[in-house]
Amino acid sequence: MNDLATLARLIENLIRLGTIAAVQMKPPRVQVKTGSLTTGWLPWIAPRAGADREWNPPTIEEQVILFSPSGQLGNGIVLTGLFSDHIPANGDREGLQRRTYRDGTVIEYDSVAHHLNATLTEGGTTNLISTSGIHIVGPITHEGDYTQTGNQKITGKVTVSEDVIAADISLVNHPHGGVMTGGGKTGKPE
Repeated sequence: MNDLATLARLIENLIRLGTIAAVQMKPPRVQVKTGSLTTGWLPWIAPRAGADREWNPPTIEEQVILFSPSGQLGNGIVLTGLFSDHIPANGDREGLQRRTYRDGTVIEYDSVAHHLNATLTEGGTTNLISTSGIHIVGPITHEGDYTQTGNQKITGKVTVSEDVIAADISLVNHPHGGVMTGGGKTGKPE
């Protein structure tokens, strides 16, 4: 190859910056706009793609690096994850690992404050399935209604600010029939 223009083009194509122009899910491929060129369908690099896999497709206009072996754009692979003026970083300090989703949901861990936070967007739901059990150590504060199916065992004291209802009978307001004065005991609530 003695053509200097061709050699210069191949060298220029080895590593290029670009943005995602289109995303295809099956098979997972993207097209990249780099300068005035738009590539064909190319694979993107995922954090894991073996027995353990991670799926997080790129989004249109996400800034990327295009690596093209031998300078051939048709053989390129795409590395995602470059912040840009168009899509800026979603954090601004050391110790913060944050994932922000397109609907506004945020999951983050702050290793400086030692705090894990997950905030779902309005209307979001959470489903946790662990058929062999869940073990939580530490105080729990819960706001909102609570529904449980199954039995419950409590070791310790239960404090209730209003009332306990069992089989439609109020612990606070249930009447006692057949009460006698003295050392007698009442029967079961009616």
